[in-house]
Amino acid sequence: MRTKLHTVRRRPWRLGALAAASALALAGCSADQLATGYLPSKPGLTDKTESIINLWNGAWIAGLAVGVLVWGLIIWSIIVYRKRKDDHELPVQLQYHIPLELMYTIIPVIMVGVLFYNTVRVTDNLWDTSGEADTHISVYGKQWSWDFNYLDEGVYYSGDRITLTGKEGDRDKLPILYLPVNETVEFQLHSRDVQHSFWIPAFLTKLDMVPGELRVFHVTPQETGTFVGKCAELCGEYHAEMLFQVKVVERDEYDAAMQELRDAGNVGERGEEFDRTYTPGGTY
Repeated sequence: MRTKLHTVRRRPWRLGALAAASALALAGCSADQLATGYLPSKPGLTDKTESIINLWNGAWIAGLAVGVLVWGLIIWSIIVYRKRKDDHELPVQLQYHIPLELMYTIIPVIMVGVLFYNTVRVTDNLWDTSGEADTHISVYGKQWSWDFNYLDEGVYYSGDRITLTGKEGDRDKLPILYLPVNETVEFQLHSRDVQHSFWIPAFLTKLDMVPGELRVFHVTPQETGTFVGKCAELCGEYHAEMLFQVKVVERDEYDAAMQELRDAGNVGERGEEFDRTYTPGGTY
């Protein structure tokens, strides 16, 4: 009996310790992380990130509010309508309650409508390609690397599979995709073999690359920096090694990188003639 009583008395302390640990963990979260909903980006990194972050934050805040309301109603019902010792009759049984049924029908419809409207608005802007692009880059995904054609400069980069060892120097071996800051870039996405997916997490943009199809999107990087790019579609044995770097640089540095490719003899374009299923007639 003493052991059981001791265990029962210790439970509040355990709950208190758990609550304190949770509070410390939340306190360690930076304001920037909370503001972005823990997405790997920030407003203003590109012309699209702010609207995506706002949509994401609005969705999870609305979901959390609904959860708190439901949990509160459940707890309230358990406490207020719990069975007491002097209860000898069942509560009044109702077949319907018109005001309540209208409330839990209309409110979810309004919430879904608002979420649908904002989702369509943001995604339409995300994939809008009606504007003029300053820079055009053709990207080919292949097992297990990337080809980047800088169409306006008439140069290209062709990558080979990089064996990753887990050591610090691996990052320097990765293909580098150069982008000029504050210029609208048009990405033309292709696949040379199987389905891949072009993903730059910091840009909050990902688009599948399907063999025989052309996928296009526009983005304007608004801050310089180096970011990670990767294939987000399981594409074979070495899918995890299909990484690249994205360097957003000033125009003069971008031009210097293009000149380096030109000096290395990478002039022209590596087009569909290098696809696995390509035939001389141009058919797949």
